[in-house]
Amino acid sequence: MNTITGLRLLPWSDPEGRPCYLASDSDDSPLNRRADQVEALQLSMGTELLGHARALLGDRKADARELRFLANRLCEALRDVLRVAESRGSRLPVHDEGDRVTDRAGPTGE
Repeated sequence: MNTITGLRLLPWSDPEGRPCYLASDSDDSPLNRRADQVEALQLSMGTELLGHARALLGDRKADARELRFLANRLCEALRDVLRVAESRGSRLPVHDEGDRVTDRAGPTGE
């Protein structure tokens, strides 16, 4: 989980592969909307890749090169989906034992 509160984990990395974060006071900012679009695209591509994977794995004539290529693409898709899940999970409200809703930064009321 992201230990830095108030920041959104973006669905892309910097050129060195480090995670990128966004600090924004609006969920409707242009960069937040772009991140939402990229996440939707990544999830859609993962779903499509899964269909291709099922077909290729069912093909007894698939060779090692094709399967290795598939495995690499599946690893990339899994990385993207896990990043989306982490980002979205860190933005979910948290309920304490008294059923008070808090965000990751602290209490927001009852």
